[in-house]
Amino acid sequence: MARRIKVLQLHPDYNIKAHDFADLGEQVFHALPVDRFETVNAFLRGRPTAGQPESRADRSVYFEFSDAQLKGLRIKAMWALYRYCLQEQFDVVICNRFKPVNMLLMLNRWLKIPLCIGIAHGFGEYDRSYRRFQTARLVTKSWRFVGVSPAVREYLLGCQCGFTEANTVAITNAIDIELAERLQLTRAEARASLGLNSQARLIGALGRLVPVKGHIYLIRAFAQLAESYPDVQLAIIGAGREHDRLVEEVKTLGLVGRVHLLGFRENALRYVRAFDIWAMPSLAEGLGLALLEGMSGHLPVIASDVPAMRPLIHGAGGLAVPPADVSALRNALEQYLMLSAERLSEKGEQAYRYLQQEHDIEVFRQQYLDLIESALSEVLK
Repeated sequence: MARRIKVLQLHPDYNIKAHDFADLGEQVFHALPVDRFETVNAFLRGRPTAGQPESRADRSVYFEFSDAQLKGLRIKAMWALYRYCLQEQFDVVICNRFKPVNMLLMLNRWLKIPLCIGIAHGFGEYDRSYRRFQTARLVTKSWRFVGVSPAVREYLLGCQCGFTEANTVAITNAIDIELAERLQLTRAEARASLGLNSQARLIGALGRLVPVKGHIYLIRAFAQLAESYPDVQLAIIGAGREHDRLVEEVKTLGLVGRVHLLGFRENALRYVRAFDIWAMPSLAEGLGLALLEGMSGHLPVIASDVPAMRPLIHGAGGLAVPPADVSALRNALEQYLMLSAERLSEKGEQAYRYLQQEHDIEVFRQQYLDLIESALSEVLK
């Protein structure tokens, strides 16, 4: 029996979810036939505590480096990772985000792993000139790069530091639609679980409460039409450092009882059908999975007109607004709120059909399998 191809996937932090409908690292492992691939998942920081899930990979490794060990020269972390990869003799290493990519770029000068794949999940990682200079010196024929959307791929190519038309592709994020729908509560169940009004028209948003997610602009836009639509409420699922600021904004605008900051919810996708409209006012995104999650709940979408999300919004028949533009966001919300329930539902079904056609998880898995197999055949010639 031929030796299985040995694949390591490297992440900056432990981040395994109980359900992997949108865990794209796990979906890559789904793509690899177990009779031909041996898989290992590794995390630079963190590890699961009792009851938390582990990867579907054959093995998981937790380096548990401290933040300090992953800064500067990272000598201890680099040495530990080097020894581990040397011992295991991987055929393929898949690196998620800048730090793992950067570490393997340096280490593979000596490790000589046949195929390394660096995945860029957003913009800005190579904006600094010294990062571009370093990357350009270290990219070899062993490397392939993936942008999680066409816009992220264009960003990489524009950096002109070793990313080329030949070694850089776009594999658009996707979700397991069938699993996502099985997890979702009904409208009534979701609203009851979240403590939301069963009769209100609800605008929903999901995401970490951090400035780049733009929730404060959504709250301000809602404030401008709240008086005209007394049956409409806004709810945001997520936690983060912006929480207190958003609470104060809600109070200042007189929206207590109309805007609900619901905090972190495990498996937040379960609640998507509680809402009538899905909003994503981010100031920047690589490719916002929360937008796809809203579409999986058959919801019409409003989102910021940033490069990574623009084709999704238009493809779904949604409304694109300039980021941080409160007036435009208010007008988009009102455009949907003026529709009948039946017409709004039709818009949601249009978004769902687009999701099925363009972000199917089986296509995503096949693209990763094809990339690994074709790239391996090239580098091993």
